Amino acid sequence: MKTNSIVKRKIILPAAVLCLVSLLSSCLKSTSTDYAPPVALVSFFQASPDETALDLYFNNNKVNVGPIKYGTGLDYFRAYAGLRNINFYTYGVMSQVFSDTATIKPNQIYSIFLTNKSNKPELVVLKDTINQPQPNTASVRFVDLSPDAPNVDLVLSNDVTVSNKTYKGFSSFLPVTGNSTYNIQVKQAGTNTVLATLSNVTFNTNRVYTIIFSGLVSGATEADQPAIYYVTNAYY
Repeated sequence: MKTNSIVKRKIILPAAVLCLVSLLSSCLKSTSTDYAPPVALVSFFQASPDETALDLYFNNNKVNVGPIKYGTGLDYFRAYAGLRNINFYTYGVMSQVFSDTATIKPNQIYSIFLTNKSNKPELVVLKDTINQPQPNTASVRFVDLSPDAPNVDLVLSNDVTVSNKTYKGFSSFLPVTGNSTYNIQVKQAGTNTVLATLSNVTFNTNRVYTIIFSGLVSGATEADQPAIYYVTNAYY
């Protein structure tokens, strides 16, 4: 069982969210009369523990600059709306690892995750409903991306915050006390069996986070074993 994990933060200014609500394309106005196709905001997280470092393409457009390794990802980026081919290649080599499609609707916000083992990869696409947290709170969402784990509970400093999630299950964004430090545990649902721990994590007021449980209970190496990551979706 891992007791610590790399933390990857992704931040989106609230102005960008407001821009989407009032038609994102209007934020792209210029003096040009050229047609501006509708777009959405998309983030990505690599949760496939035994996968090689990757390049990510939307159709034929490369999204990343550096290698996307397990436990890392990409901040929100603009993507054209419509049915998109999402292609993964070995980093630096045009050798395709996996390909799938996703329908991206205009003026929406999405998080995309690559999950499962490298021999049977899967995409999980979540629509992000980003709202400003209530005063003195942060918002937290939980996503279970461990393919061979039993049903799990998310426990924040001994309080069960999300219960009985299956693989690819997720919660809504939930309020927690802001400017507070938490010990995060993922336990087998309804038991005290700890599958992964991440200690001393501070969730700041007016921020929106996603907690990700990934890795393999059957992992042969420490790098493959269950782990907890979190990303910052937004701040206000």
